[in-house]
Amino acid sequence: MLHNKLDRQQLTDKLNKEGFKRVTLSFYRYVILEETQALRDRLFAAFEAMGVLGRIYVAREGINAQLSVPEHNFNLLRDYLDTSVFFAQVPFKIAVEDDGKSFIKLVVKVRPQIVADGLPDGAFDVTNVGRHLTAQEFNQAMDKPETVVVDMRNFYESEVGRFENAILPDADKTKDLLPMSLELLKGKEEQKVLLYCTGGIRCEKASAYLRHHGFKDVNQLHGGIIAYAHQVKEQGLTSRFVGKNFVFDSRMGERIGNEIISSCHQCGTPCDSHVNCLNDDCHLLFIQCESCAAEMNGCCTPECKHTASLPLEEQLALRKGQVKEDAHAVFKSRRRPKSLRLK
Repeated sequence: MLHNKLDRQQLTDKLNKEGFKRVTLSFYRYVILEETQALRDRLFAAFEAMGVLGRIYVAREGINAQLSVPEHNFNLLRDYLDTSVFFAQVPFKIAVEDDGKSFIKLVVKVRPQIVADGLPDGAFDVTNVGRHLTAQEFNQAMDKPETVVVDMRNFYESEVGRFENAILPDADKTKDLLPMSLELLKGKEEQKVLLYCTGGIRCEKASAYLRHHGFKDVNQLHGGIIAYAHQVKEQGLTSRFVGKNFVFDSRMGERIGNEIISSCHQCGTPCDSHVNCLNDDCHLLFIQCESCAAEMNGCCTPECKHTASLPLEEQLALRKGQVKEDAHAVFKSRRRPKSLRLK
């Protein structure tokens, strides 16, 4: 069996009954992989046997993985990957905050790209990357005159946490980041450019992309915000990152700085807790405080609250288009948080 067959409730119950700790980590590597489907199947079988949960994308250009690993099998996972010519000594990024429930199932998928940047293969030399900087080097570089810092993440990520004075592309999707960043940096080809993202993977292609377009001094935060937070703590450095680091698992974020730099999309109170609307026909990602979550039953609009309160049969009928109802106006655009306002 090379895929999950349990439903969400069964998976949650199974996770809650575990009597051991888990470690959330991520890794990636750009490397040419052949026979990706066969590799995917081998990885699924090996990870499942170790009790690993998470999300892994395999493509001809490499691997991108976010995992929840049983603590007692951490070294077993490390040893398994080290036996591979493709993944030996691949750096792990260990979560800054971890409740052991970041994932409830194992998913391994073959994708055209490990990061969906929307660019065709061969558009530029992806190996011609920028200089990798440690946390200390990144801090020092930020203080140099004419330095430009660019957040290589989507707008909803930078909304809750970012580096001081960073340029923040207003991108909905990863594929929009590269062309948008290039436009924002027009005329700055001779300046020092610092790139950062969650774990470093998006900066790999971004730095090569900028170098391809004539930028001379391109640098990237090695290991991303996750590695930065660990190095700051271990080395006693001053953190220049404010707020929370958004992560793509059930945690939705991990605290890096104590600052709350965003607000609830419904009442405007300071808040940086992302949630997905509990209306199964919406699942909009938005920021919601505890008070609004209670008032709205975890939904983003009164329409979604109404829909989510209906019997399951009626909800399913709405999704299939069998019932037309004006009240079922699901708020789809993340671009208009004011439309969520309740007060």
